Amino acid sequence: MHHPKLSTSWLLAVMLALVWAAPAAAGPAAVGPLTVASGPSPFASCTVGGPGTNYPNAEVEPFVAVNPANPNNLIGVYQQDRWSNGGAHGLVTASSMDGGATWATTFPHFSTCAGGTPANHGDYDRSSDPWVSIGPDGRAYQVSLSVNAAQTVSAILASTSTDGGLTWSEPATIQRDDSPTRFVFNDKESVTADPFHAGTAYVVWDRSRHPSDNAGPNAIHSFAFRGDPYFSMTTDGGATWSTPRDINPQNKNMFTIGNQIVVLPNGTLVDAMHFGKGSGRDAPNASFTGVMRSTDGGQTWSKPIVVSNNPVANDVDPDTGTPLRTGADIGGGLPDIAVDPATGALYLVWEDSRFNTTHNDIAFSRSTDGGLTWSTPLRVNQSPAGVTAFTPMVDVLANGTVGVTYYDMRNNTPDPANLPTDAFFVHSHNGGVTWAPEVRITPTSFDLDTAPFARGLFLGDYQGLANTGSEFKTFFVQTNSGNSANRTDVFAAHITA
Repeated sequence: MHHPKLSTSWLLAVMLALVWAAPAAAGPAAVGPLTVASGPSPFASCTVGGPGTNYPNAEVEPFVAVNPANPNNLIGVYQQDRWSNGGAHGLVTASSMDGGATWATTFPHFSTCAGGTPANHGDYDRSSDPWVSIGPDGRAYQVSLSVNAAQTVSAILASTSTDGGLTWSEPATIQRDDSPTRFVFNDKESVTADPFHAGTAYVVWDRSRHPSDNAGPNAIHSFAFRGDPYFSMTTDGGATWSTPRDINPQNKNMFTIGNQIVVLPNGTLVDAMHFGKGSGRDAPNASFTGVMRSTDGGQTWSKPIVVSNNPVANDVDPDTGTPLRTGADIGGGLPDIAVDPATGALYLVWEDSRFNTTHNDIAFSRSTDGGLTWSTPLRVNQSPAGVTAFTPMVDVLANGTVGVTYYDMRNNTPDPANLPTDAFFVHSHNGGVTWAPEVRITPTSFDLDTAPFARGLFLGDYQGLANTGSEFKTFFVQTNSGNSANRTDVFAAHITA
């Protein structure tokens, strides 16, 4: 028997269910006011670290973390007083107890300028590659690449804080190599506090090497160059660290750089990195974005899983051809990875020239099976055609909203005397299938030509992007246009999406 009333009600219910089940349309994000997180250099009187050109008061390469135990507590780190030929006078920590409205600065003893001595194991000429992560108990972990001026000695150091970043423990040496003749160099370390196990954290980096003595300055480009991914962990809050080891010993013909670990909800560790295989770092078709997985807490690791090949173009000033150092000058683009804390979905971004071979855009890929398989890369920056986008970062809110930041030069003019540059943000509510209109983070353009020059105009190989669970926190460098005495500062802002 036909019941028109019942049929109509059923149809209406189905239609409503479909509407409620559909992804919500992503509206525009809102960027809060920018605050300055850096200040005058605390190392202004230090003369250690030469030779090379030093840029006093220049801050570069920031990173930031939010305290899970207190979302109003943010800890940011950055290089202070960058050198033209690698590293800085020291690493400065900026901590905020009010969600980023105000900041206080201090520094761990990772270099001589920052109070490092033989007694506290921080007696290095320079430090670099700052990274910070905070565990569920509020303990913060910070790491440094510390080197001598000649960069024949390189070390991975770690320090911890239990008061929101206001004070730091004396450095612990995780790895140190002294190689006056043989090319061995530790590089691009990162630290990840396990979000589910207080007191546990993981450090991963690449240990570059050339298997012969007297390899010389061109070792990094030779057919025999290697960059092994190295790993160490602590289970006692940074008091001790495990013996560093190569987590990909089965492959002797590979280099990695930009290693970074995230932890899935089921405890699986996923290490994202740029890697190459075959005949040398600069060989054609040797550039990949990939991951490795560990399902036993870092004891054993999978072989590298290819996310995608990674072609890149040289990032340059479009008016003068001056090189830019953006994280895509090492044969590929350094990736950034984020994990959805609820579903375990993984998201990767990196610079890539596949979308237009003349310049780089921001590539995005996702995995919903723990990193075993990945989606075809999509272009997610919304830069005008022909405009280079660079230095992407990605993060995920508790509700699954994905956010990506990047720089581009769309507001540049033909005037060769300056290079107007801006930072932007895009977000997605459906795992990257569709993206809301971008928003501009910088209220006005800044002149990238004012940046320190370190193999190119340099703001950092990476920037900072974190979240409180409900909003994003960006932590990035822009220049003080035309001010050679204070070329750059670190700025912070919150972004609601």
